[in-house]
Amino acid sequence: MSRLTERATLAGYRAGWFLVRRMPGRLAYQVFDLIADIATRRGGKGVRRMRSNYATVRPELTPAELDALVRAGMRSYLRYWCDAFRLPDCRVEDLIDGVRAVGDGPIRAHLGSGSSAVVFLGHMGNWDFGGAWSTTQLAPVVTVAERLKPEELFDEFLAFRERLGMRIIPLTGGGDVFRELTTACRCGALVALLADRDLTHGGIEVDFCGQKASMAVGPAALAVITGAALYPCVMHYERHPQGHGWRTVVTFHEALAPPEHGTSREKIQAMTQACADVLTEAVREHTQDWHMMQRVFTKDLIEGHVPAQAGDNP
Repeated sequence: MSRLTERATLAGYRAGWFLVRRMPGRLAYQVFDLIADIATRRGGKGVRRMRSNYATVRPELTPAELDALVRAGMRSYLRYWCDAFRLPDCRVEDLIDGVRAVGDGPIRAHLGSGSSAVVFLGHMGNWDFGGAWSTTQLAPVVTVAERLKPEELFDEFLAFRERLGMRIIPLTGGGDVFRELTTACRCGALVALLADRDLTHGGIEVDFCGQKASMAVGPAALAVITGAALYPCVMHYERHPQGHGWRTVVTFHEALAPPEHGTSREKIQAMTQACADVLTEAVREHTQDWHMMQRVFTKDLIEGHVPAQAGDNP
């Protein structure tokens, strides 16, 4: 059954890529909104985790307000997938039209001088669209991807992102990931890493949205070790001013300089906390675009479960 499920998953993604790319844009996004609303009503494990995470970062909300926010969050999450399915057909002009960059002057100048930059990202907005835009408008992006099952699905996502011009390093099953990233940083690369969830069990605990959370050590460690500039970056959706759907807002914050004093670990801790502070502000302002459907807060990792609910479906 496990193999059958994997094959069905792969077939579903392939069908999505084929069908959604051939649908009129307005219809495609309406269909994905409908799928999001159905998933929200079913209230499966991922939806309940999203609700729990949203309740943690927005404790002031009433139950009705939280319900509305989760619905908006699921619509944003499904919008990401609709974007991703249609992204291979995007022209450079579409990428430019689909992004509003904020604060990109300093990183443009930095990369233009031949220096490397590391970008700290959260699971917000559409990082694939932002990566494709960055590859064409700033510099080719190097990033790390978590392996998916089935293996064929991971390979297709890998090929998809590489066709967009990004270089993808598998998190597991390959070589020394950190060494490859270090080499890239020393060659003038733009390294972008999703860091609001630690996947290696070697992260750093930070204060995030008023709670303890473990975040990936990679971005700050690369900056400290290689001297590359570290830029916190957040993404969210906004209505397109021309009235046709949504676009991605990519906001670059000022580069973080390593503290002058302290051990490497202390410097990495301080820089990761500074990135977490930027992300806290963005997540609280654009909560619906934070697509976090896994446990991220220490309190939830300790509990190790999502509260049960009648009709528990994925």
